[in-house]
Amino acid sequence: MSEAAAPAFTLLCVDDEANILSALRRLFRPHGYTVLTAGGGEEGLEILAREPVDLIISDMRMPVMDGARFLGEARKRHPDTVRLLLTGYADMESTIEAINAGQISRYISKPWNDQDVLLTVREALERKQLEKEKARLEALTRSQNDELKSLNASLEQKVEARTAELRIAHDKLKQNFLTSIRVFSNLIELREGAMSGHSRRVADLARKMAIHLGFNATDAQDVMLAGLLHDVGKIGLRDELLSKPVSHMTGDELGQLRRHPVAGQSALMALENLRKAGTLIRAHHERWDGQGYPDGLSGLAIPIGARLLAVANDFDGLQIGTLTPRKLRQEEALAFIQQNRGKRYCPQSVDALAAVLGSTESAPAVGNIVSTAALKPGMVLARDLVTPEGVMLLAADFVLDDGLIRQLRELEASEGRRLAIPIRAERKTTASM
Repeated sequence: MSEAAAPAFTLLCVDDEANILSALRRLFRPHGYTVLTAGGGEEGLEILAREPVDLIISDMRMPVMDGARFLGEARKRHPDTVRLLLTGYADMESTIEAINAGQISRYISKPWNDQDVLLTVREALERKQLEKEKARLEALTRSQNDELKSLNASLEQKVEARTAELRIAHDKLKQNFLTSIRVFSNLIELREGAMSGHSRRVADLARKMAIHLGFNATDAQDVMLAGLLHDVGKIGLRDELLSKPVSHMTGDELGQLRRHPVAGQSALMALENLRKAGTLIRAHHERWDGQGYPDGLSGLAIPIGARLLAVANDFDGLQIGTLTPRKLRQEEALAFIQQNRGKRYCPQSVDALAAVLGSTESAPAVGNIVSTAALKPGMVLARDLVTPEGVMLLAADFVLDDGLIRQLRELEASEGRRLAIPIRAERKTTASM
C-alpha cells in the first residue's frame, strides 16, 4: 500500500488480555484502519495524549483502571473521540455505569461477531464524519452570511446558492438517518432467527396501508419507522422466549413479552425524530375491542398508525409462525385478519390491508433485476438489497458508484453465489434549458 493510500481512521484498542488485542488488530487492519493497542487504562490515556485517535474500543474489566473509569477520563480529555465498550452479558450493571460515565456510543458483547463489530465501528465512524461535516457546513454558513452583508449586489444569488447546498446536505443527512434506522432494525433481527426480515416487511406493508388511507409523507414515514423498530423492546428478552409461539407461552412468559411495547417507547424517547414512532410502538398491541396491552385502549382511542401496525405485524407473524404453532399461508393469514375485523382489529385497517394486497398482486415490478456485471455508476436501488440470511447490504434509493459496485462484485466472488440487484427503472429526462 502506498503512502497516499494510508488508512483514514485510527483505532485504539484497550484490554489487559494480549490475545484480545491481537484478535482486534487482525480484524481491523485488513480494512484500512491504523490500530493502536494498550494493555490498560493508564497506557491508553498516555497514547491518547500523544496520538490522534478517532475511535476507542475498551474492555470493561481491567485491573487498576476499569473500562468505565478509563472511558470517563477519555471523554473529559478527548470528547470528540468515539467510544465503544467490550463487555460480557454478566456485566450489565458495570455497562450502565460506563455508559453514564463515558457516554459510549455502543457496547459490544463478548464473544463478538466479527462482521457485527466491523459494521458497528464503520457506522460509528461514519456518524462522526457526518457530525464533522455538519459542523463544517454550519461554520461555512456563518462565514458566508458575514460575507453576504458586504456583498449586497449579489445577495439574492448567493443566498439561493447557499440554500441549495444546505438542502442537499439536509437531504443527505435525512437519507443517512433512515439508512441507520434500517441497519439498526436489521441488527436487532440478527438474533431472532426465523424472524429475520419481519420488521422490514411490517414497515413496508404498514407504510403502503398508510399511503392507501391518504396519510401525508411525514405521518407515513412515522408509521414506517415504527414498523422497523416495533420490536426494539424485545432486545432484553431471552432467546428461547423469542423463538416460542405466543400460543405456547406460559403466563409468566406472556407477562415478560407484553412489557416490550413500553420498553420500546422508552428506548426511543430521547430521540426527537422518533418520539411519534415511539407512541405508535407503545400502542401496536392494543386491540379494537379493548383486550390488548399495555394500556387497554379500544376503538378510536388507539392511534391510527398503531392500528395499521397491529394488522401488518400479525399478518406477517401468522405467516412466520410467531403467533400460531403452524405457519399460515398468505390467504389463510388474511382470512384470520378479516375474521377478526371489528373485534381484534380496526375495520379500516383490515380493509386497507386487503386493498394493498390486491393492488400488490396486480402491480408491475418496480425496476429491473440485474447482475453485478451489468451494474453502472449512477444506478439507483429500487429496494433494500438483502442477503438470503436477512442481512441488509444497502438501503433502497442508494446511488451506486464505482466503489460500491466493486465491493458488491468482490462480495459475490467471496461468497461464491450470484447477487440479484434490484435497480430502479430509468426515468426519461429532458435536456436542461
